[in-house]
Amino acid sequence: MKRLATVLFFFAFAASIGMAGEALNGASLTPKVTRVIKFAQTPPLRSMRLVPPREDLFFGLQFREPGEVPPANGYHGGGAGLQTDIIEPTIPNPIANFEGPSNTDNLSIFGFQVSPPDPVGDVGRRQYLAMVNLTFAVYNKRTGALQFGPADIGTLWQGFLDDCTDASGDPIVFYDQLANRWVLTQFTTRGPEYFNCMAVSQTQDALGAYNLYAFSTGANFPDYPKYGMWPNSYTITTREFDPANNESIGVYAVNRQEILQGNPSPRVVSFQLSSPTYLVGDGLLAADFDGKTLPPTGSPQAVVGTMDDGFTDGAPFDGLNIFQLRVSWANPQSSTFKLLTQIPIDNFDTIYPCSPDGSRNCIPQPGTTRRIDHLGYRQRPSWRLQYRNFGDHESLVTNQSVEALPGISGMRWWEIRNPRNPVLFQDGTWSPNDGVNRWMGSIAMDKQGNMAEGYSVSNASTVFPGIRYAGRLVTDPVNQFSQGEAVLQAGSGSQLDSGSRWGDYTSMNVDPVDDCTFYYINEYYSATSNLGWRTRIGAFRYPGCQ
Repeated sequence: MKRLATVLFFFAFAASIGMAGEALNGASLTPKVTRVIKFAQTPPLRSMRLVPPREDLFFGLQFREPGEVPPANGYHGGGAGLQTDIIEPTIPNPIANFEGPSNTDNLSIFGFQVSPPDPVGDVGRRQYLAMVNLTFAVYNKRTGALQFGPADIGTLWQGFLDDCTDASGDPIVFYDQLANRWVLTQFTTRGPEYFNCMAVSQTQDALGAYNLYAFSTGANFPDYPKYGMWPNSYTITTREFDPANNESIGVYAVNRQEILQGNPSPRVVSFQLSSPTYLVGDGLLAADFDGKTLPPTGSPQAVVGTMDDGFTDGAPFDGLNIFQLRVSWANPQSSTFKLLTQIPIDNFDTIYPCSPDGSRNCIPQPGTTRRIDHLGYRQRPSWRLQYRNFGDHESLVTNQSVEALPGISGMRWWEIRNPRNPVLFQDGTWSPNDGVNRWMGSIAMDKQGNMAEGYSVSNASTVFPGIRYAGRLVTDPVNQFSQGEAVLQAGSGSQLDSGSRWGDYTSMNVDPVDDCTFYYINEYYSATSNLGWRTRIGAFRYPGCQ
């Protein structure tokens, strides 16, 4: 957040590398090699019986997301890349725009509503699949016509491991475009042993049959699981809590080829990171492959975190922490996870001033004193860390919510190039000076390198919680969203629930067929209520991308 003198910055940076290196050479980073503990196959989803309405699950209204909310410590600036101009928009309007799952579905299926929704989705060759807490649904990607659901997430795992059959939440779905397979996931919450549950389609049809897998995280509760597809692995990062509530970060690589072959016992290589806390933060993201061109043969998978020197964990400067995961399935015990480098970034402020201080009551809404969660204070980038190989360079893009202007949230975004020798190619903070908060974003690039970022919007007077997106062409000046902003879904109500949860994440994805069309899912309110959130799915394409 605060700018350091050059000489002090250098020494802090060098000291940080040394401390990080010591931690990453410790015994805690010895690879652990295990196997998936349970496997099954399903009939086609289209012929599965829906799990009947049930009230045997009860999580309360709020999903757990442990950890302190730090007190605000003053505005420290939006950085050199702060973009406050209000731009006449040239970004295209949506070419598809349809409703996704809502909390009404939870009320119908379970008899209660939940918060937050954790909206996530991806696009395949013909379908769009959306997941939220605690349901999922399949749509025609062009028309939005509903093909299945919304249904209890546990529908996929019925008759499998009981823990996975529960609709537990924190879902992630992604489409493996190299294999044309869907991967649907959730964690488990029963304990005392916890699992990550995966359902992998046997074909490109989301309504077809699935292979089911569960792998154990032992006594550690695997909160906030995030996935990255790499040619040799499906990689999961988690924010874990042991029975004494000690926090660590889990990194799990599951053998992708064994999964795709239907092997009933695929191997898993895992690592645990716990210190220094500013280095591991509250979560890491593994590179998530998009596009047609594979990474260079044998390339390790990048894993990225963020750190803010104004947070309470002692970060020496504002930076991106770049790790390298190298998995050898020929000799799994030789697999490595190491810190590759730390990239200093221009000052940013992840701690939005909430009211009361240290609460989740952060972003104002019209017509109420209730505020909603910002979540930028969690020291981690927001889903996804998209990877692309453009031939002459490789790129990673990700983002995080920040206090861009005093009391105003904006979106900080980064493009990192050449992950094996990473450099920060460009970054910016998108925050037009119009009094609107922008947060809870997700960013991606199309095959030309054009970018799109979707996010939530709200303010205290006229902008109800809704959904917008912005972006840039590859030919635009670096560090700038020169295409302006468009509305995906305007809100027309505020959230009154005292828990204030919002997000915890959203998803921007690219159609694997044309590699041009962006799809985005997020939540909004159509009427003021406690927990009446809805989701909206939209798509657009830059006209120059063919």
